Amino acid sequence: MRIFSETEIRVIGCLIEKEITTPEQYPLTLNALTTACNQKSNRDPVTSLTDSDVLDSVNALIQERIITDETRGNSRVAKYQHRFCNTEFGSLKLSKQELAILCVLFLRGPQTPGELRTRTQRLCEFDNVAQVENVLNGLSADEHNPKVIKLAKEPGKREARFAHLFCGEVSQATATYQQISSDTDDNERIVALESDVSDLKREVEELKKLINNLLDK
Repeated sequence: MRIFSETEIRVIGCLIEKEITTPEQYPLTLNALTTACNQKSNRDPVTSLTDSDVLDSVNALIQERIITDETRGNSRVAKYQHRFCNTEFGSLKLSKQELAILCVLFLRGPQTPGELRTRTQRLCEFDNVAQVENVLNGLSADEHNPKVIKLAKEPGKREARFAHLFCGEVSQATATYQQISSDTDDNERIVALESDVSDLKREVEELKKLINNLLDK
């Protein structure tokens, strides 16, 4: 199995995601692909890649026929689509559920089965977490070419997380750091939201007072 760089796997993940969720905008231009890579939602980590960064990865993937340039006719804008799996001559064959799980792992890093069930909702359907676990077990079952790995359960956590192996082996220390970073970002967002809610409540109270004063007059 080819080992991809982090930017290459982000590019592939974005193309897979947009093909499924916004087919009317697919294939993607370089600008759209860069925007997708740097999207602030459903990405971990959030990146600040330039067009040049993305194009370098696209060109490397084109050379290996993992991405194709689908520019049509006299169009001056190149458009790209992935050939990551399920192609006529490629060896990698994935079900819709397997592809959805890998897509989320490419874009968000290690995830628990419960997180995967929630975060694949726009890509496919799972009846329950057990079904997610079955698909994960299938992706990790190939002794010589596993596609995901189950990480050691962290202290105090109910579920173990799974990571993809398309960028090489994943160390527990790296995965733990990514989770701590993600948890920190989530906490910061929660604090910011709480502050916004508090400000809105205060403004509403002030408006109520003004309205009451006007009515009293």
